[in-house]
Amino acid sequence: MNDFYNPEQRKWQDRYGTRRLADLEIKVIVHDTITAEDKAFIEARDMFFLSTVDESGWPTCSYKGGDPGFVRVLDGKTIAFPMYNGNGMYMSIGNVSASGRVGLLFIDFENPHRIRLHGRATVSAEDPLLEEYHEAEQIVRVTVENMFINCPRYIHRMKKVEHSGYVPNRQCRTPLPDWKKIPAVREVLPESDRNRVDAEEKG
Repeated sequence: MNDFYNPEQRKWQDRYGTRRLADLEIKVIVHDTITAEDKAFIEARDMFFLSTVDESGWPTCSYKGGDPGFVRVLDGKTIAFPMYNGNGMYMSIGNVSASGRVGLLFIDFENPHRIRLHGRATVSAEDPLLEEYHEAEQIVRVTVENMFINCPRYIHRMKKVEHSGYVPNRQCRTPLPDWKKIPAVREVLPESDRNRVDAEEKG
């Protein structure tokens, strides 16, 4: 990982005297293979933040939620997770298709701890894992380039109040969000969603 830091990062490390600390962190916490501890932490999460970049390098960040275990560690170098129905913009998926570069941040807010993971991603609507995720549209697979734990001192301690009722569950049909029923939005929905709104209104 000799090129882990870029020149601008090195410049700021030198300004604040942290170059030696940064180099030690590469040796101590930065790694490119998922450990047993990493796997247990990642697969226990019910959410994470996903950052992606488009072909011009412009970033975006998105919240991804599901049931605990919706992110799977397939082996020491690979994780996979589903992409469910969203707002129709497909920014994350489009960026994955465009550049493949992703960053994931996994956080435990109740017992402050976090892991950052960077890698190369692919997306597929034909992935064999798709059938294992109810109502998923695509599966994203990420090959790890590097990952590391972060100091948890600034993580605000919080408790989950309620699990989202919109997370797909095989026990019931996922409800439509209210914003899809707004008249102006309804007119431009995909046909399947529009038909469902019409059916629900008819009772």
